[in-house]
Amino acid sequence: MPRPAPNAQRGSRERLLIAQEAARLIRESGIHDLDQARRKAANRLGIHDEALWPRQAQVIEMLREQQRLFDAHSQPTALRQHRESAVQAMQFLHAFHPRLAGAVLAGTADDGSPVTLHLHCDDSDAVQRFLHDQRIPAEARTSLLQLAGHAARQRYPGWEFAADGIAFELIVLPEDALHHPPVCSDDGKPMPRATLAQLRQLLAEASA
Repeated sequence: MPRPAPNAQRGSRERLLIAQEAARLIRESGIHDLDQARRKAANRLGIHDEALWPRQAQVIEMLREQQRLFDAHSQPTALRQHRESAVQAMQFLHAFHPRLAGAVLAGTADDGSPVTLHLHCDDSDAVQRFLHDQRIPAEARTSLLQLAGHAARQRYPGWEFAADGIAFELIVLPEDALHHPPVCSDDGKPMPRATLAQLRQLLAEASA
């Protein structure tokens, strides 16, 4: 059997090292953005060629492995609490066709992870009015995302707030994003997202 080329071996080793360090940063430093964790890990390791960086999926798998080893008692409880809170929030925000994304969906959420919800409305101010009417204090923010079928990333409005000790991150997308969802920044594939029904199914499967 032919042996892997030296460059291929080097690239594989460096991707593994970055994935391990990025996962550690997420676990220990409170970083919850995968791209930020990858970039910081690569800089710490002195690996500046982005072609040698791991995909987000590899970082997530490494994070899951580390959580099984080091956080087996606390992380599953935190994940369930976050998913149950996400159910309540999605019911509350049902008029905006919410979709769950991020660590709570991926199964890697810990105590400090935000519940990330994509809301869909062509009138982005409608979410602000709704939160104001419900007397929910929230801070404005923006997110840089690329929707499927779009040539470039754009900034989309959003809101952050906390309830019962859990942070929520709302990103307001046009209604068209229900059918053309955001894509992952590293491979261009559709970002994993879940409806309320799919989230309930995840909770039921975890309890079985």
